[in-house]
Amino acid sequence: MGVGLLWLGLVVLLPLAALLWASADIGAAGWSRAIHDPRVQAALKLTFTASLLAALLASLVGTLVAWVLVRYRFPGRRLLDALVDLPFALPTAVAGIALTTIYAPNGWVGRWLEPLGLKVAYAPAGIVIALVFIGLPFAVRTLQPVLETLGREPEEAAASLGASRFTVLRRVLLPELLPAQLTGFSLAFARALGEYGSVIFIAGNLPFKTEIAPLLIVIRLEEYDYTGAIAIATLMLGASFACLLAINTIPAFFERGRRND
Repeated sequence: MGVGLLWLGLVVLLPLAALLWASADIGAAGWSRAIHDPRVQAALKLTFTASLLAALLASLVGTLVAWVLVRYRFPGRRLLDALVDLPFALPTAVAGIALTTIYAPNGWVGRWLEPLGLKVAYAPAGIVIALVFIGLPFAVRTLQPVLETLGREPEEAAASLGASRFTVLRRVLLPELLPAQLTGFSLAFARALGEYGSVIFIAGNLPFKTEIAPLLIVIRLEEYDYTGAIAIATLMLGASFACLLAINTIPAFFERGRRND
């Protein structure tokens, strides 16, 4: 245990403590200037809004993908199962370039969307798509083991007792799947908050329009505005910590509710 706590402190806690220590020296005036900066507010708003929407979409699509992988047998299933993990191994810059190639105005899909007035690349929609791409594996891999453990027996038992498909979904499946879905959502949301490589290529990085908070941190560092960079980084750290705290709290909350029932 001592060795594990030592490595945790050196690898994780020490850098975070250094960031918090640096943020303590900013002062009230520095915090006020950083927080009330319209460009910072726009970047934070876009980052949190796009991350929330992407996590919701990743959770919904991830549920469908996990259901198909667990409940159906078809040719190419193992290939599809392996492709789910591709965003984990793929460099984020490569993902960003690939998505831009597809959704740019002259890209494979973008050329058909452009005449319809639908702009994906260099727009907030492109940011959401990139975040869904990197967040989908978290939703699938969190839900898949729960579906495999659940099996078909509870559904068949409820159907044999006269329950409709909607009742089976509401009373049998959702109570078992909801904790895993919420955990997958939280993981995808936390991952999206800090995403950088795959977004900067497809976003266009226009201030007040498609500029995300991680990119603004890098820009502040390049401008030697270390106070502004530390302030933004600290805000992002607080949001990520809150999300991870929720991940550890949600399963315990549902387990308590199940025991009370």
